Amino acid sequence: MKIAINDIDLKMQIPGAVVRQQENFGDASGLGKISGEYFVLAAGVDTAPLFVGLKGNMCHCPHWGYLVSGKVTATDANGKEETVDAQELFYWPPGHNVKVNEDAEIVMFSPQHEHSEVISHMIKMTS
Repeated sequence: MKIAINDIDLKMQIPGAVVRQQENFGDASGLGKISGEYFVLAAGVDTAPLFVGLKGNMCHCPHWGYLVSGKVTATDANGKEETVDAQELFYWPPGHNVKVNEDAEIVMFSPQHEHSEVISHMIKMTS
């Protein structure tokens, strides 16, 4: 299966953030359906305000991804930070927030059910 970035379903577009999610992009044993995602995020974007109201006020979904460009810092529930630079693979376990240090393009693969809940919550928080 393949899909062009501009053909991935647009889920949210606000100043500083474009969120695309292609549901049913695969199936991972034990995790169920996987979505393929493409995010474009501006420097300064901080997910913390968008995740208020979720468990621990953090994203409860794991992500496997590749940072095409930019720089992003993920912070876990214990306050541990990890910065991902352009052209690096990453894994973010459940229980994280993200700050964008430099304009970023991100490709991620996530359990569809959990991340759809998070994306729906973000949409509600920006409405």
